[in-house]
Amino acid sequence: MPPSYNTMRGIPPGILLIKSIRGKDWSLATYRYLVLLVTFIAYTSYHASRKPSSIVKSVLDPEPTKNNRLYPWPIGEVFIKREFLINDLSGLRNKGWAPFNGKDGTSKLGEIDVAFLACYSLGMYAAGHLGDTLDLRLFLTTGMIGSGIFVALFGMGYFWNVHVFWFYLVMQMVAGLFQATGWPSVVAVIGNWFGKRKRGLIMGVWNAHTSVGNISGSLLAASVLEYGWGWSFILPGAFIFMGGVIVYLFLAAYPEDVGFPCPDVLAENAEAVPNDEETPIRNGDLVGAKECTVHRSGSVSRTSVGLLEACLIPGVIPFALCLFFAKLVAYTFLYWLPFYLSQTAIGGEYVSVKSAGNLSTLFDVGGIVGGILAGYISDRLNARAITAASFMYAAIPSMLLYHSYGNISKAVNIILMMIAGLCINGPYALITTAVSADLGTHSSLRGDSRALATVTAIIDGTGSVGAALGPLFTGFLSTKGWDAVFVMLMVCALTAGLLLSRLVIAELSEKTCKRTPATNVQYTLEAPASQPLLSDRR
Repeated sequence: MPPSYNTMRGIPPGILLIKSIRGKDWSLATYRYLVLLVTFIAYTSYHASRKPSSIVKSVLDPEPTKNNRLYPWPIGEVFIKREFLINDLSGLRNKGWAPFNGKDGTSKLGEIDVAFLACYSLGMYAAGHLGDTLDLRLFLTTGMIGSGIFVALFGMGYFWNVHVFWFYLVMQMVAGLFQATGWPSVVAVIGNWFGKRKRGLIMGVWNAHTSVGNISGSLLAASVLEYGWGWSFILPGAFIFMGGVIVYLFLAAYPEDVGFPCPDVLAENAEAVPNDEETPIRNGDLVGAKECTVHRSGSVSRTSVGLLEACLIPGVIPFALCLFFAKLVAYTFLYWLPFYLSQTAIGGEYVSVKSAGNLSTLFDVGGIVGGILAGYISDRLNARAITAASFMYAAIPSMLLYHSYGNISKAVNIILMMIAGLCINGPYALITTAVSADLGTHSSLRGDSRALATVTAIIDGTGSVGAALGPLFTGFLSTKGWDAVFVMLMVCALTAGLLLSRLVIAELSEKTCKRTPATNVQYTLEAPASQPLLSDRR
């Protein structure tokens, strides 16, 4: 059987159908756009399915009734609307939902969050290795469909009238395990298709799916909240389920699966391929591609690296520890910002649960800008560590200003919230995308891109441990006051920046050395005549 057949056996059925209708294949650029789109949709749905728990917190564990007034705002009732009416349609906002409406309700909500994130972070390490071993398309599809089922089952507790804590705990834990399949898989797919050139900018734009997912998840959950909080889980669960179907039909996880050369050859020769070319260049048409396909005839023939070997890649451990604290900060805002907004007087007034959920989406709007800006700056400076550390340091005053002055007015709150989102999500997005992909294709791996998912899992898995602890600590500290929560977040942001100090110094030293090439030239000119000059050696 010819080798070309093996490279084609992983073509997704949706692409096969479209190719049969068109009668010809797609270009390299078209496949890349499709990969970006499908993975964007995939992880958007992942984050959308995580958002409902933050939206319904104030419904499950409500505060006493507040002022019943209509607050004017130029944006309209999208963000500001009537507070806790006596005839509320859900009938639940004033009494809550057992077992979360007791004195320890806030702590129980924190335990639900940490259960999800603990299983998510632990499952990440296994998912990374499995992602480098199994077919990424099928692996990602399974994770998305499983996530959709168990997110929806959590919401079914409302319709089944379940008031047992362990039911909700188990649903979140299993959902966390399925959710762990997402990030290592999508980053590995992007790393397979795109080289390092402009990777920070490309992944910064692509990483907007995190914030888009948070925004869409908030809007979806809030839009059906008045019909019962269970719908706030079922609708996002259906969203990620359908996303899994799209991944199965249209995601080409590896260039080899659709007849292109391996990632290394593809990255080196991509510029030679015209963007408008309809017929893709096949394995034997690019220099060196034939040798590559001898070892990698298809996606299933690759070998993965172990966790220990991946940990020894230079930079993996520092960035993983940095992400531990960076993600702790980011996920605390993800899970508790709507609750914080609903319990904090803004301009002397309070907003409803639905309004708080809608308002919190602006944090993620700032996060989108932050991710793109961090990726662009790191590409321009060729300095991932300097960029990430700078953003983390900037996050400290942004959080302080938001907590101190965000209650002055709604306009001030929105502006400071978006600035905080920019500074907090910028380094988080950079580390989990471009940095992970860079390290996953490090030169010490001898070109084996099968470390992409493993390295991504190590970095993001370590970060997810912090993501689990942040909401847990917040559940306890918020009972003592929000000042303690923000102090914790600022200390974590400072620690995240300091953990990159060694890499920052190394990048600064490298740039300093590059600015003084004249010394090397002088030494070369003084060399004996028997030795070649520097220009000759080049």
